[in-house]
Amino acid sequence: MNRVYLLTGSNLGDRVENLNKAAQLITEKGGLLITRSKFYQTSPWGPLDQPDYLNQALAVDTSLQAAALMEQLLEIEEKMGRIRSIKYGPRVIDIDILFFGEQLIQNPMVQVPHPEVHNRRFALTPLAEIAGTFIDPLTGNTISQLLSDCKDQGTVLQFN
Repeated sequence: MNRVYLLTGSNLGDRVENLNKAAQLITEKGGLLITRSKFYQTSPWGPLDQPDYLNQALAVDTSLQAAALMEQLLEIEEKMGRIRSIKYGPRVIDIDILFFGEQLIQNPMVQVPHPEVHNRRFALTPLAEIAGTFIDPLTGNTISQLLSDCKDQGTVLQFN
């Protein structure tokens, strides 16, 4: 089994329902959900003229390899109505693989660690809640250290 850390995000429709549905589908298609962070309301990345996001980090144990897991995640996004038209644009659901165990993977299907995780407070904050001591295999720093060093000034607030 591989322990993977995912980030889900939504800023269209019922954001809470979208994140809960994504977690359910990930469990059905991708592996065993170990833990999930609280929800965090975050400012958009990229075009700012869109609604705020809700984000949640998930820890999942999977027997799938990274490319196979990514295929499942893309199918989940499509099933939930994700339309890819504007880079960083609004979306019903977004599911990213942040870390795939301690593996370093660079191929056209998947890159882990996620190439931008170190620069995104909206990803590091919920991840630090569930895996603050996990060591990034690229930098050797813990997630909590990455969050502390993150220069991103985007708003990240716990959502009730």
